[in-house]
Amino acid sequence: MIELVDKAVIFIACVILYIIDAGDAASVIPVIVSLTLSALNSYFDKRQFRIIAFSGYILLCQFAPEFLVFVPVLFYDIFAAREQLLALAAFIPFITHNYIHSNTLFPAVVVLSAFSYLLKFRTFNFKNIRKQYMILRDTSKERSLLLEKKNNELMEKQDYEINMATLNERNRIAMEIHDNVGHLLSRCLLQLGALMAVNKEDSLKENLSSIKNTLSQAMDSIRRSVHNLHDESIDLRTQITGLVDNFKFCPISLDYDITGTVDKRLKYCLIAIVKEALSNIIKHSNATEATVTLREHPALYQLIIQDNGSVTGYNLENGIGLSNISERVKAFNANIDINTDNGFKIFISIPKWN
Repeated sequence: MIELVDKAVIFIACVILYIIDAGDAASVIPVIVSLTLSALNSYFDKRQFRIIAFSGYILLCQFAPEFLVFVPVLFYDIFAAREQLLALAAFIPFITHNYIHSNTLFPAVVVLSAFSYLLKFRTFNFKNIRKQYMILRDTSKERSLLLEKKNNELMEKQDYEINMATLNERNRIAMEIHDNVGHLLSRCLLQLGALMAVNKEDSLKENLSSIKNTLSQAMDSIRRSVHNLHDESIDLRTQITGLVDNFKFCPISLDYDITGTVDKRLKYCLIAIVKEALSNIIKHSNATEATVTLREHPALYQLIIQDNGSVTGYNLENGIGLSNISERVKAFNANIDINTDNGFKIFISIPKWN
């Protein structure tokens, strides 16, 4: 847009100079020709075309001097080409027609040509500055997005590590209770049982029985707590990732997208299904790659296990592994679809309201 404004200013100045210089003999042809060539230069915006257009216009000036007035209009375009020295060819018609010393047209054209060069130089610098600004802005935006992405990844990793540390600590506490307190209570129960066996006094035996019942209740309570702590310490993502990492039959990828808390029963179910499905791939498929997808949707969980091999020697109806998988998902009112047309594929949808 700024180039069109520059050209319009130069063109208007040349028209005024042309009217003053030519007077009543002014023709509209130089105006149309110079305007047309300048417009074509802006439209095609090619260096070769600008050179050809300027050279042709200078040749035209050689035979029709009235065209010399509009040389500054073509100067603006030729200054954008590498061959700026070609602008010196504009002096040839002035010398040929002896306009340099005998006419005031030459100084006016020189002044307008210099003005045209200054406008072009200003516009060229402005466009370069604008281009650098756009590059800097895009680079800054890209770096900002990259930093934001890295920050989000670090936050997610930090949350994941905190969660894993919490689960590991729960598992450690469960093992400590089981190995220490549980064993002590078990020893006390055995000792009480031995005392009750050798002691024949009814009153003392009755008291020992009461103590044994209390310790048994304590033992059951501790056992439930240990199981709960152990179940909660199992991280579904870690378990599935471990199964995938240990799968060496063929390259396998994992797409895990569950952020909420999964019920412990469902955790064990999903882990068992993935184990059985990967085992079936090893036994009955010649796959070269496999994928495990586990996603969470607003109303359901989705598990997809598939490979690109051809299933051989396997009966869907008599397969014990697939029967076990079907039985497991039925307990959660889930839908299961098993397909072997294009490789081994298990598609399971488990509703959340179980």
